[in-house]
Amino acid sequence: MLDHIFISVSDVERSISFYTAALAPLGITKRVDYDGKDGPPGHPDLKGFGANGRIFFWLRQGSADSRAAHVGFVANSQSEVDAAYAAAMAAGATDNGAPGARLYYDPRYYAANVLDPDGYSLEFVYKSWQH
Repeated sequence: MLDHIFISVSDVERSISFYTAALAPLGITKRVDYDGKDGPPGHPDLKGFGANGRIFFWLRQGSADSRAAHVGFVANSQSEVDAAYAAAMAAGATDNGAPGARLYYDPRYYAANVLDPDGYSLEFVYKSWQH
């Protein structure tokens, strides 16, 4: 299990707005700002998102490389996948796969894929066997 991930974004304020909207349908609504000067020398400022007492997805200002990461976010139902996809699209995402079954993985694998404003590949996924 992963504890956290950082991605570099080209415009941190734009990305905060995007992820605030896109992740809310998944219940990822907790936000934390970490001042890098509180860490070891050279630590970046971080903008965190989380749920259930955990902050696990962090943004940092920097050079974005959309090929560097694909991030899959857990949804608790097909309707959460649909809602996250709709919220992401309304917040400026680019479609990269409309909500639906991903039969090439498993008939119970339901997902939607978008590209964030920096081109990062995001997936909102519901795997019924994991719930």
